[in-house]
Amino acid sequence: MHSESRTPGVCLMTETYHPVTGGGETQARVIARGMVRAGRPTIMLTRRTDRGLSRDEMIDGVRVLRLAPVGPGHLRKWGLCLTALWTLFRRRNEYAVLLVCGYRVLGIPAVLISLMLGKPSVLKADSLGEYSGRFFDPGLSRFRLRHDRFPVSLAIRLRNLLLRRAERFVAISDAVAQELSDAGLPREKIERIANSVDTDVFRPVDPARKAELRARLGILPEQRVAVFTGRLVTTKGLPLLLASWPGVLSRCPDSVLLIVGSGGLGLQNCEDQLRDYVVQQSLQDSVRFTGSVTNVRDYLQAADVFVFPSEREAFGISVAEAMACALPVVTTDIEGISDVVVPGQTASVVAPGDGPALVDAICSLFDDEASAVALGDAGRRRAVEYFSETSVVASYLEMAVSLSPTQAGGAD
Repeated sequence: MHSESRTPGVCLMTETYHPVTGGGETQARVIARGMVRAGRPTIMLTRRTDRGLSRDEMIDGVRVLRLAPVGPGHLRKWGLCLTALWTLFRRRNEYAVLLVCGYRVLGIPAVLISLMLGKPSVLKADSLGEYSGRFFDPGLSRFRLRHDRFPVSLAIRLRNLLLRRAERFVAISDAVAQELSDAGLPREKIERIANSVDTDVFRPVDPARKAELRARLGILPEQRVAVFTGRLVTTKGLPLLLASWPGVLSRCPDSVLLIVGSGGLGLQNCEDQLRDYVVQQSLQDSVRFTGSVTNVRDYLQAADVFVFPSEREAFGISVAEAMACALPVVTTDIEGISDVVVPGQTASVVAPGDGPALVDAICSLFDDEASAVALGDAGRRRAVEYFSETSVVASYLEMAVSLSPTQAGGAD
Protein backbone atom coordinates (compact mmCIF):
# COMPACT_ATOMS: atom_id res chain seq x y z
CA MET A 1 0.00 0.00 0.00
CA HIS A 2 1.44 3.35 -1.05
CA SER A 3 1.59 5.87 1.78
CA GLU A 4 0.63 9.50 1.42
CA SER A 5 3.40 11.89 0.37
CA ARG A 6 4.73 13.77 3.40
CA THR A 7 7.89 15.06 5.01
CA PRO A 8 9.44 12.33 7.21
CA GLY A 9 9.13 13.18 10.90
CA VAL A 10 11.82 13.28 13.58
CA CYS A 11 11.69 11.87 17.11
CA LEU A 12 13.99 13.52 19.64
CA MET A 13 14.72 11.98 23.02
CA THR A 14 16.25 13.52 26.14
CA GLU A 15 16.15 12.59 29.83
CA THR A 16 14.75 15.97 30.92
CA TYR A 17 13.22 18.81 28.92
CA HIS A 18 11.76 22.29 29.22
CA PRO A 19 10.78 23.72 31.68
CA VAL A 20 13.72 21.92 33.30
CA THR A 21 16.69 24.17 32.59
CA GLY A 22 20.22 23.21 31.62
CA GLY A 23 22.55 23.16 28.65
CA GLY A 24 21.37 19.79 27.33
CA GLU A 25 17.70 20.72 27.66
CA THR A 26 18.31 24.03 25.90
CA GLN A 27 20.11 22.37 23.00
CA ALA A 28 17.39 19.73 22.60
CA ARG A 29 14.80 22.51 22.43
CA VAL A 30 16.81 24.42 19.84
CA ILE A 31 17.07 21.35 17.59
CA ALA A 32 13.38 20.44 18.00
CA ARG A 33 12.24 23.99 17.31
CA GLY A 34 14.50 24.19 14.27
CA MET A 35 13.09 20.96 12.84
CA VAL A 36 9.52 22.26 13.16
CA ARG A 37 10.40 25.59 11.57
CA ALA A 38 11.89 23.68 8.66
CA GLY A 39 8.61 21.83 8.18
CA ARG A 40 9.59 18.48 9.71
CA PRO A 41 6.97 17.02 12.12
CA THR A 42 8.72 16.50 15.46
CA ILE A 43 7.92 14.68 18.68
CA MET A 44 9.96 14.81 21.88
CA LEU A 45 10.17 11.93 24.35
CA THR A 46 11.37 12.76 27.85
CA ARG A 47 10.73 11.78 31.47
CA ARG A 48 7.99 13.27 33.64
CA THR A 49 10.28 14.27 36.48
CA ASP A 50 7.55 16.22 38.27
CA ARG A 51 3.87 15.28 38.63
CA GLY A 52 3.01 18.92 37.91
CA LEU A 53 4.31 18.52 34.34
CA SER A 54 1.86 17.58 31.61
CA ARG A 55 2.06 14.10 30.10
CA ASP A 56 1.35 15.44 26.60
CA GLU A 57 1.66 19.05 25.45
CA MET A 58 2.78 21.24 22.56
CA ILE A 59 5.89 23.40 23.06
CA ASP A 60 7.19 25.47 20.12
CA GLY A 61 5.10 23.33 17.76
CA VAL A 62 6.77 20.16 19.11
CA ARG A 63 4.62 17.45 20.69
CA VAL A 64 6.26 16.67 24.05
CA LEU A 65 5.44 13.29 25.56
CA ARG A 66 6.56 12.84 29.18
CA LEU A 67 6.96 9.24 30.20
CA ALA A 68 7.15 7.22 33.42
CA PRO A 69 8.81 6.70 35.83
CA VAL A 70 7.36 9.86 37.37
CA GLY A 71 9.06 12.04 39.96
CA PRO A 72 12.60 12.84 41.10
CA GLY A 73 15.21 10.25 41.96
CA HIS A 74 18.65 9.32 40.62
CA LEU A 75 17.74 5.81 39.55
CA ARG A 76 14.25 6.40 38.17
CA LYS A 77 15.65 7.54 34.82
CA TRP A 78 16.67 3.95 33.99
CA GLY A 79 13.00 3.06 33.82
CA LEU A 80 12.93 5.11 30.61
CA CYS A 81 14.57 2.19 28.83
CA LEU A 82 11.24 0.35 29.02
CA THR A 83 8.73 3.18 28.66
CA ALA A 84 10.64 4.81 25.81
CA LEU A 85 11.01 1.50 23.96
CA TRP A 86 7.25 0.89 24.10
CA THR A 87 6.42 4.48 23.08
CA LEU A 88 8.84 4.39 20.17
CA PHE A 89 7.22 1.19 18.90
CA ARG A 90 3.67 2.45 19.42
CA ARG A 91 4.37 5.73 17.60
CA ARG A 92 6.56 4.23 14.90
CA ASN A 93 4.50 5.82 12.12
CA GLU A 94 5.18 9.34 13.42
CA TYR A 95 8.91 9.52 12.73
CA ALA A 96 11.57 8.35 10.31
CA VAL A 97 14.73 9.40 12.19
CA LEU A 98 15.64 9.14 15.88
CA LEU A 99 17.90 11.73 17.53
CA VAL A 100 18.97 11.16 21.15
CA CYS A 101 20.32 14.12 23.12
CA GLY A 102 22.32 12.54 25.94
CA TYR A 103 22.47 8.79 25.34
CA ARG A 104 23.58 7.55 28.77
CA VAL A 105 20.15 5.98 29.28
CA LEU A 106 18.09 6.63 26.15
CA GLY A 107 20.68 5.35 23.69
CA ILE A 108 19.68 1.77 24.56
CA PRO A 109 15.97 1.91 23.58
CA ALA A 110 16.74 4.19 20.62
CA VAL A 111 19.21 1.82 18.98
CA LEU A 112 17.11 -1.24 19.81
CA ILE A 113 14.05 0.21 18.06
CA SER A 114 16.27 1.50 15.26
CA LEU A 115 17.45 -2.04 14.54
CA MET A 116 13.97 -3.49 14.98
CA LEU A 117 12.20 -1.06 12.64
CA GLY A 118 15.01 -0.12 10.28
CA LYS A 119 14.87 3.58 11.27
CA PRO A 120 18.23 5.39 11.51
CA SER A 121 19.32 6.62 14.94
CA VAL A 122 21.66 9.47 15.85
CA LEU A 123 23.32 9.69 19.28
CA LYS A 124 24.55 13.03 20.66
CA ALA A 125 26.50 13.10 23.92
CA ASP A 126 25.70 16.08 26.14
CA SER A 127 28.61 15.25 28.45
CA LEU A 128 32.18 14.06 28.03
CA GLY A 129 32.59 10.40 28.97
CA GLU A 130 29.12 9.17 27.99
CA TYR A 131 30.51 6.56 25.60
CA SER A 132 33.63 5.59 27.56
CA GLY A 133 31.66 5.52 30.82
CA ARG A 134 33.97 8.00 32.55
CA PHE A 135 30.97 10.29 33.03
CA PHE A 136 29.58 7.88 35.65
CA ASP A 137 32.67 7.87 37.89
CA PRO A 138 31.66 10.65 40.34
CA GLY A 139 28.40 8.84 41.07
CA LEU A 140 29.96 5.38 41.08
CA SER A 141 32.60 6.47 43.58
CA ARG A 142 29.90 6.49 46.26
CA PHE A 143 29.70 2.73 45.81
CA ARG A 144 33.49 2.28 45.41
CA LEU A 145 33.04 1.46 41.74
CA ARG A 146 34.62 2.80 38.54
CA HIS A 147 33.73 2.68 34.87
CA ASP A 148 36.92 0.82 33.95
CA ARG A 149 36.63 -1.91 36.59
CA PHE A 150 34.46 -4.99 36.74
CA PRO A 151 31.46 -5.26 36.86
CA VAL A 152 30.76 -1.76 35.52
CA SER A 153 33.31 -2.14 32.73
CA LEU A 154 31.51 -5.25 31.48
CA ALA A 155 28.13 -3.48 31.50
CA ILE A 156 29.52 -0.53 29.54
CA ARG A 157 31.25 -2.84 27.05
CA LEU A 158 27.99 -4.70 26.40
CA ARG A 159 26.03 -1.45 26.13
CA ASN A 160 28.52 -0.06 23.62
CA LEU A 161 28.25 -3.14 21.42
CA LEU A 162 24.66 -2.03 20.93
CA LEU A 163 25.24 1.73 20.73
CA ARG A 164 27.89 1.47 18.02
CA ARG A 165 25.11 0.18 15.71
CA ALA A 166 23.70 3.74 15.55
CA GLU A 167 23.92 5.42 12.15
CA ARG A 168 25.66 8.57 13.43
CA PHE A 169 27.27 10.02 16.53
CA VAL A 170 27.27 13.79 17.01
CA ALA A 171 30.40 15.19 18.64
CA ILE A 172 29.82 18.67 20.08
CA SER A 173 33.54 19.23 20.66
CA ASP A 174 36.92 17.90 19.60
CA ALA A 175 37.20 16.15 22.97
CA VAL A 176 34.01 14.18 22.34
CA ALA A 177 35.11 13.34 18.80
CA GLN A 178 38.42 12.05 20.15
CA GLU A 179 36.64 9.94 22.78
CA LEU A 180 34.58 8.28 20.05
CA SER A 181 37.61 7.74 17.81
CA ASP A 182 39.59 6.25 20.69
CA ALA A 183 36.74 3.77 21.19
CA GLY A 184 37.19 2.55 17.62
CA LEU A 185 34.16 4.16 16.00
CA PRO A 186 34.77 4.81 12.28
CA ARG A 187 35.32 8.43 11.32
CA GLU A 188 32.43 8.40 8.83
CA LYS A 189 29.99 7.79 11.70
CA ILE A 190 31.09 10.89 13.63
CA GLU A 191 29.47 14.26 12.81
CA ARG A 192 31.13 17.32 14.36
CA ILE A 193 28.35 19.79 15.25
CA ALA A 194 28.86 22.37 18.00
CA ASN A 195 26.21 23.42 20.47
CA SER A 196 24.45 26.68 19.69
CA VAL A 197 23.53 29.98 21.29
CA ASP A 198 20.63 32.25 20.37
CA THR A 199 22.74 35.34 19.82
CA ASP A 200 19.60 37.48 19.43
CA VAL A 201 18.48 36.52 22.94
CA PHE A 202 21.95 36.40 24.54
CA ARG A 203 23.28 39.80 23.59
CA PRO A 204 24.97 42.79 25.24
CA VAL A 205 22.87 45.62 26.70
CA ASP A 206 23.54 49.33 27.15
CA PRO A 207 24.40 50.81 30.59
CA ALA A 208 20.84 51.99 31.23
CA ARG A 209 19.38 48.52 30.63
CA LYS A 210 22.12 46.95 32.76
CA ALA A 211 21.30 49.31 35.65
CA GLU A 212 17.61 48.44 35.30
CA LEU A 213 18.34 44.71 35.43
CA ARG A 214 20.60 45.09 38.45
CA ALA A 215 17.93 47.02 40.34
CA ARG A 216 15.31 44.39 39.48
CA LEU A 217 17.61 41.59 40.68
CA GLY A 218 18.44 43.36 43.93
CA ILE A 219 22.05 44.23 43.02
CA LEU A 220 23.38 47.50 44.41
CA PRO A 221 24.98 49.97 41.94
CA GLU A 222 28.36 49.84 43.69
CA GLN A 223 28.58 46.04 43.81
CA ARG A 224 30.88 44.16 41.46
CA VAL A 225 29.13 41.04 40.27
CA ALA A 226 30.55 37.66 39.28
CA VAL A 227 28.09 35.09 37.95
CA PHE A 228 28.11 31.35 37.36
CA THR A 229 25.35 29.67 35.34
CA GLY A 230 24.85 25.93 34.94
CA ARG A 231 24.12 22.78 36.89
CA LEU A 232 25.34 22.72 40.47
CA VAL A 233 27.33 19.51 40.17
CA THR A 234 30.72 18.42 41.47
CA THR A 235 32.50 18.60 38.09
CA LYS A 236 31.79 22.32 37.59
CA GLY A 237 34.48 23.43 40.05
CA LEU A 238 31.98 25.10 42.37
CA PRO A 239 33.51 23.86 45.64
CA LEU A 240 36.77 25.49 44.54
CA LEU A 241 34.98 28.71 43.58
CA LEU A 242 33.31 29.01 46.98
CA ALA A 243 36.53 28.15 48.81
CA SER A 244 38.29 30.87 46.78
CA TRP A 245 35.61 33.50 47.19
CA PRO A 246 36.96 34.92 50.51
CA GLY A 247 40.15 35.68 48.58
CA VAL A 248 38.12 37.76 46.11
CA LEU A 249 36.39 39.57 48.98
CA SER A 250 39.72 40.42 50.62
CA ARG A 251 40.75 42.31 47.45
CA CYS A 252 37.32 43.47 46.27
CA PRO A 253 35.09 43.78 49.37
CA ASP A 254 32.05 45.01 47.43
CA SER A 255 31.84 41.83 45.32
CA VAL A 256 28.87 39.50 45.07
CA LEU A 257 28.72 36.03 43.52
CA LEU A 258 25.53 34.87 41.81
CA ILE A 259 25.19 31.11 41.40
CA VAL A 260 22.45 30.60 38.84
CA GLY A 261 21.03 27.10 38.42
CA SER A 262 20.16 23.99 40.39
CA GLY A 263 21.75 20.63 41.06
CA GLY A 264 19.37 18.61 38.91
CA LEU A 265 18.53 14.93 39.31
CA GLY A 266 21.93 13.28 38.83
CA LEU A 267 24.25 11.68 41.35
CA GLN A 268 26.71 14.58 40.94
CA ASN A 269 24.27 17.10 42.42
CA CYS A 270 26.12 19.11 45.08
CA GLU A 271 23.67 21.98 45.59
CA ASP A 272 22.90 21.18 49.23
CA GLN A 273 26.59 20.90 50.10
CA LEU A 274 27.31 24.25 48.44
CA ARG A 275 24.48 25.99 50.29
CA ASP A 276 25.62 24.47 53.59
CA TYR A 277 29.19 25.63 52.97
CA VAL A 278 28.07 29.22 52.38
CA VAL A 279 26.23 29.23 55.71
CA GLN A 280 29.11 27.57 57.57
CA GLN A 281 31.57 30.15 56.22
CA SER A 282 29.19 33.09 56.80
CA LEU A 283 29.20 34.05 53.12
CA GLN A 284 25.44 34.64 52.81
CA ASP A 285 25.88 38.40 52.27
CA SER A 286 28.13 37.95 49.24
CA VAL A 287 26.96 34.65 47.68
CA ARG A 288 23.45 34.27 46.29
CA PHE A 289 21.82 31.09 44.97
CA THR A 290 18.98 31.67 42.52
CA GLY A 291 17.85 28.08 42.00
CA SER A 292 16.48 27.09 38.62
CA VAL A 293 15.42 30.17 36.65
CA THR A 294 14.08 30.91 33.18
CA ASN A 295 15.75 34.32 32.84
CA VAL A 296 19.42 33.27 32.78
CA ARG A 297 20.09 36.01 30.23
CA ASP A 298 19.11 38.74 32.73
CA TYR A 299 21.73 37.58 35.23
CA LEU A 300 24.43 37.50 32.55
CA GLN A 301 23.52 40.96 31.29
CA ALA A 302 23.52 42.36 34.83
CA ALA A 303 26.92 40.93 35.80
CA ASP A 304 30.47 42.21 35.40
CA VAL A 305 32.38 38.91 35.08
CA PHE A 306 31.36 35.34 34.23
CA VAL A 307 33.15 32.60 36.19
CA PHE A 308 33.13 28.97 35.08
CA PRO A 309 35.85 26.92 36.83
CA SER A 310 34.73 23.57 35.44
CA GLU A 311 36.90 20.47 35.65
CA ARG A 312 35.19 18.52 32.85
CA GLU A 313 33.03 19.61 29.92
CA ALA A 314 31.83 18.22 26.62
CA PHE A 315 31.07 21.74 25.40
CA GLY A 316 30.92 24.86 27.57
CA ILE A 317 27.54 26.17 26.43
CA SER A 318 27.25 28.43 29.50
CA VAL A 319 30.55 30.02 28.48
CA ALA A 320 29.28 30.59 24.94
CA GLU A 321 26.11 32.24 26.27
CA ALA A 322 28.17 34.58 28.46
CA MET A 323 30.40 35.44 25.50
CA ALA A 324 27.33 36.21 23.39
CA CYS A 325 26.35 38.75 26.08
CA ALA A 326 29.82 40.34 25.74
CA LEU A 327 30.55 39.37 29.34
CA PRO A 328 34.25 38.85 30.13
CA VAL A 329 34.88 35.20 31.00
CA VAL A 330 37.10 33.48 33.55
CA THR A 331 37.28 29.75 32.90
CA THR A 332 39.58 26.74 32.93
CA ASP A 333 42.00 25.20 30.47
CA ILE A 334 40.19 21.93 29.81
CA GLU A 335 38.83 19.93 26.90
CA GLY A 336 35.37 21.05 25.85
CA ILE A 337 36.03 24.66 26.79
CA SER A 338 39.07 24.93 24.54
CA ASP A 339 36.63 24.57 21.60
CA VAL A 340 34.70 27.60 22.80
CA VAL A 341 37.24 30.21 23.91
CA VAL A 342 40.52 31.64 22.66
CA PRO A 343 42.71 32.06 25.78
CA GLY A 344 43.76 35.66 26.34
CA GLN A 345 41.53 36.90 23.50
CA THR A 346 37.98 35.90 24.44
CA ALA A 347 38.55 34.66 27.99
CA SER A 348 40.94 34.64 30.91
CA VAL A 349 41.93 31.00 31.31
CA VAL A 350 43.39 29.35 34.43
CA ALA A 351 44.40 25.79 35.27
CA PRO A 352 41.61 23.67 36.80
CA GLY A 353 41.88 23.47 40.58
CA ASP A 354 44.11 26.57 40.87
CA GLY A 355 42.32 28.69 43.46
CA PRO A 356 44.82 31.57 43.69
CA ALA A 357 44.88 31.94 39.90
CA LEU A 358 41.08 31.96 39.85
CA VAL A 359 40.98 34.75 42.47
CA ASP A 360 43.58 36.77 40.57
CA ALA A 361 41.74 36.43 37.25
CA ILE A 362 38.40 37.53 38.73
CA CYS A 363 39.87 40.51 40.59
CA SER A 364 41.98 41.59 37.60
CA LEU A 365 38.86 41.87 35.45
CA PHE A 366 36.99 43.67 38.22
CA ASP A 367 39.83 46.22 38.44
CA ASP A 368 40.73 46.58 34.73
CA GLU A 369 37.64 47.75 32.87
CA ALA A 370 39.45 48.15 29.55
CA SER A 371 40.63 44.52 29.54
CA ALA A 372 37.19 43.33 30.61
CA VAL A 373 35.52 45.21 27.74
CA ALA A 374 38.07 43.93 25.21
CA LEU A 375 37.54 40.30 26.28
CA GLY A 376 33.78 40.73 26.21
CA ASP A 377 33.70 42.30 22.75
CA ALA A 378 35.97 39.60 21.29
CA GLY A 379 33.83 36.91 22.93
CA ARG A 380 30.67 38.33 21.39
CA ARG A 381 32.21 38.30 17.91
CA ARG A 382 33.32 34.68 18.31
CA ALA A 383 29.91 33.55 19.58
CA VAL A 384 28.10 35.13 16.64
CA GLU A 385 30.53 33.69 14.09
CA TYR A 386 30.78 30.10 15.34
CA PHE A 387 27.85 29.24 17.62
CA SER A 388 24.70 30.85 16.18
CA GLU A 389 21.53 28.74 16.15
CA THR A 390 21.07 29.22 12.42
CA SER A 391 24.24 27.40 11.38
CA VAL A 392 23.93 24.64 14.00
CA VAL A 393 20.29 23.81 13.21
CA ALA A 394 21.15 23.76 9.49
CA SER A 395 23.72 21.04 10.19
CA TYR A 396 21.14 18.88 12.01
CA LEU A 397 18.61 19.39 9.23
CA GLU A 398 21.15 18.38 6.60
CA MET A 399 21.95 15.22 8.54
CA ALA A 400 18.25 14.39 9.07
CA VAL A 401 17.54 14.81 5.37
CA SER A 402 20.47 12.59 4.42
CA LEU A 403 19.22 9.81 6.73
CA SER A 404 15.50 10.08 6.00
CA PRO A 405 13.60 8.12 3.36
CA THR A 406 12.34 10.12 0.38
CA GLN A 407 9.31 12.30 1.00
CA ALA A 408 7.27 10.11 -1.30
CA GLY A 409 7.83 7.09 0.93
CA GLY A 410 7.49 8.06 4.56
CA ALA A 411 7.66 5.72 7.49
CA ASP A 412 5.67 2.56 7.39
